Amino acid sequence: MPYQNISATLDAAVVEEIIKRLDQARAMLPFLINLTPDERQTIPKMGDKTFPFVDKTLEYAALNANLIPPYLDVAELRRDFDLAKQLSQIQNAIAQFHEAVSDTALALGSEAYTASLAFYNSVKTATKSNVPGTNSIYEDLKKRFPGKTKSPADPT
Repeated sequence: MPYQNISATLDAAVVEEIIKRLDQARAMLPFLINLTPDERQTIPKMGDKTFPFVDKTLEYAALNANLIPPYLDVAELRRDFDLAKQLSQIQNAIAQFHEAVSDTALALGSEAYTASLAFYNSVKTATKSNVPGTNSIYEDLKKRFPGKTKSPADPT
């Protein structure tokens, strides 16, 4: 369904409050890290198919302590898995929020750019019609469209 024209304002104080609350949410998760691009690419990843696998291994480990290698801390595995599930819930909520903010910003940018192009084309037409005071506006705005320039006529 196409969206309706967006006509809204946002007070600077509201923007500051939103950012402040996002900072507060981040502070509630002091263990968050940032991976390098290489780390993101090379570490094993747990996705939708792997969640049940890890859950099942925890069930089996609880029933078969004799199969747990001495170097494996099952309690730490459980903590990691439980936290990963909780962060997944937060991540899903953030993804939906991010998508809505991103889509709205994209639509607003499109509206602003389309309206600006309408003004630019009006100035362009006015300049071609020698409307006084439009040439300097046109010359300034056309710099944003560095396309082909007309070469001077060949003297031969």
